[in-house]
Amino acid sequence: MRVLLSHFRARLLPLSLFGLLLVVSQALAQAVPTPQPQPQAMIPAPPQIAAKSWILMDADSGRVLVEHNADERLPPASLTKLMTAYLVERELNRGNINLDDRVRISENAWRTVGSKMFIEVNTDVSIRDLLHGIIIASGNDASVAVAEHLAGGEAPFADMMNQHASRLGMHNTNYANATGLPHPEQYSSARDMAILSQYIINDYPEHYAVYSEKYFTYNDIRQPNRNRLLWRDPTVDGLKTGWTTEAGYGLVASAKRDDMRLISVVMGTSSEEARAQETQKLLSYGFRYYETLKLYDQGAVLNTPRIWGGEKNELRVGVDRDVAMTLPRARNQELSARLDIRQDLTAPISLGDRVGTLEVRLGDEIVGEQPLVALESIEEGGLFKRLFDQVRRFFSNLIGGWF
Repeated sequence: MRVLLSHFRARLLPLSLFGLLLVVSQALAQAVPTPQPQPQAMIPAPPQIAAKSWILMDADSGRVLVEHNADERLPPASLTKLMTAYLVERELNRGNINLDDRVRISENAWRTVGSKMFIEVNTDVSIRDLLHGIIIASGNDASVAVAEHLAGGEAPFADMMNQHASRLGMHNTNYANATGLPHPEQYSSARDMAILSQYIINDYPEHYAVYSEKYFTYNDIRQPNRNRLLWRDPTVDGLKTGWTTEAGYGLVASAKRDDMRLISVVMGTSSEEARAQETQKLLSYGFRYYETLKLYDQGAVLNTPRIWGGEKNELRVGVDRDVAMTLPRARNQELSARLDIRQDLTAPISLGDRVGTLEVRLGDEIVGEQPLVALESIEEGGLFKRLFDQVRRFFSNLIGGWF
């Protein structure tokens, strides 16, 4: 159905996959009947969390469900190693390094204080083992070794970390080292840790299984993963713990139940047991009272608006990524979606060009917006076709409708 809303060509789209109600605006600003209010699902207040800062985020939609002091800058301790591991995974994905590459261990890396993987000076250790040592054993020695291998030293590696933190939108983070050892210029926030974890999970899923491994053995030394929830909750499969005297105990965790994945971050708890218990509270609350629905698939055709002066008269329009929304349970009947498509689309159009916006509402609240893109390229038509379309467009604009 082609509809004109004010001076924009727009579309109102039903979320048919979920049996949602279609709200249609009639052409030429006809009145829309006011929908009857529906009773909202009852969501209790979030649990009290004994931490300086915390956040609960849906990994697919990025929606924050609950938070407290989520932007406060705090020492991250070994949560820092999430960025160290992320950069290793990124270099692996780009083909710049290989899991079987060997790294020569310097005396500087070997002497690094704190938690260790127990690598030995002047030995060659694989990237695969170093990545396991960073994630599972929280090895400071392994972190320095990869920093030296990838950037020539820990200081230039910290500069890389900061560049990528800025790229990912981590606005309250600054790195001074690859380990998380105390430094006055090293800080992060619960929100930034959740954002980074979302990228780790979604960008490099082929490496994510490492975060769920309970033990790692190297040099005949077997070390357990410090994330206690890996033993207590089978749906938890990551990510990282941290502790220093200054930072207290922190935990970034992720769990998946059915088709919903949550990320929780607690920073500044009082003990190993406290960080596990407070994280479990957050995850239980999120899974019990919220759900994540996949609304549209990447590449799905959502509309076919008129395009002028092209080889074809209609353009296939959709989204270039999966669209998911997180909402309180039992409120999916309140979802509606609207396509706002750019006026007077004219060839040539290239695959991926933005042509409008998909807006998703929960009742009166906008809960998500995604770019609408061209799902195909359309070249200019011949001279006669372009002239004919110019005439048709003139009369179409003149009468305010489709001609």
